[in-house]
Amino acid sequence: MSTTLMPAAFIGHGSPMNAIEQNRYTDAWSTFAASMPTPKAVLVISAHWYVNITAVTAMRVPRTIHDFYGFPQPLFDVQYPAPGDPEVAQRIVDVVEPTYVGLDTDSWGIDHGTWSVLKHMYPRADVPVLQLSINAELPFDYHFGLGAKLHELRSEGVLILGSGNVVHNLRLVDWHSPGEGTDWAHRFDDDMREIMTHDAAELGTASSHHDYRLAVPTPDHFLPLAYLAGLAAAANTPATTIIDGYEMGSLSMTAYELRSA
Repeated sequence: MSTTLMPAAFIGHGSPMNAIEQNRYTDAWSTFAASMPTPKAVLVISAHWYVNITAVTAMRVPRTIHDFYGFPQPLFDVQYPAPGDPEVAQRIVDVVEPTYVGLDTDSWGIDHGTWSVLKHMYPRADVPVLQLSINAELPFDYHFGLGAKLHELRSEGVLILGSGNVVHNLRLVDWHSPGEGTDWAHRFDDDMREIMTHDAAELGTASSHHDYRLAVPTPDHFLPLAYLAGLAAAANTPATTIIDGYEMGSLSMTAYELRSA
């Protein structure tokens, strides 16, 4: 068992193209990984495994999933051959009891919400990777509470990583606005940053924000942040910002880390 309390984080992953590009966001992800000991495993809550059950990948050799379309072929050629870890998967099941988490041995793998980030953090793909699904049928409080229960894993050397976007509205994407965000995107992202860096337990109030419906038209990309908020509440420690920024008007790239207990 590790004696080091492993950091936790939420990464705004943005476009899948970040997997094969180098920019200030990918540099920040790399720097974050370099700033900590190599974890025993990485548990990722990715916006792209949004299903009707709570499950954790438990296969020894997870497949690389290309869950997108319309991008250049080099992106489809990417493989991220990190191993899985069935023993850590079982430990996750045990830690969150009596909350049910199923063991997925064959249906999922490593989706682009995970590998587009980890390809920069651990480019050798030599750290075991597991994914925890987002149960689409359950409310914010469930995800926040499940995040809090995962806190124990940090003392066991597991890096817990949420991957989504605080602001994610693909219908309002403006391809002519690289590096820019709309006024409403700034307002919502700024107010969520105020919560995360002061009292993450208040993140559940986000749905009453006047810009919530624009920033979060569907909850899949926002809910990974609930897991970091739960971890921060369990540790009684605010998160800090790794990097922030906006893309194409309606995406925020804000990333957070949680360092101390």
